[in-house]
Formats: sequence, C-alpha cells, structure tokens
Amino acid sequence: MTKKIPAFLQVDVDRVTVKLSKPSECNGVTVDTLTLRAPTVRDIRAAQVTADGDDEQRELNLFASLAEVSVKDLEGLALKDYTRLQAGYFRLVQDDEL
Repeated sequence: MTKKIPAFLQVDVDRVTVKLSKPSECNGVTVDTLTLRAPTVRDIRAAQVTADGDDEQRELNLFASLAEVSVKDLEGLALKDYTRLQAGYFRLVQDDEL
C-alpha cells in the first residue's frame, strides 16, 4: 500500500519541494516553497559534527544544508511549515520498498 503524498509536497527522485503555508524570507528573498535535495552520508555526518550532540540542532543544520538556506531562516518558519519540511525529508529518504 502506497501512502498518499500530501498536496503540499512534490517528491522527485533526488529532491522534495515543500509548499509553505505562508511566504517566508530565506536568503533575503520571500519564498513560498523550499526544496530539499537528497542527503548524502557526508551531509548527515557534517550535521552531526556541527550539532555537538544536540539532535534538534543536527536536524536544523541538515535541513539548512539541504535547502541551501541558513539555520536562522529555518528558525523563522512557522512551525506548521517546519513540520512540512520534516514530512518532506522523511518522504525523500524512505525506501521505496517500505
């Protein structure tokens, strides 16, 4: 059984685009979508190293790297939109066979 993809997500093989519930500023530009590229093992390791054992910081570091925005930009998102990013990330990295 395939899980239905939410309307706010566009999932491709190597990226996911998330429609934000309201525009937000990222890299000095107002955006209504954010795209996360598929992570590499290097991305995961780099996020762990820079987080100093803090799981929330690790996730922020990883998502900022994948979206090519700053952690401060992500911290400025509405919680609903950050939750959408999390959902998109997990759709992106899940195994198609699961």
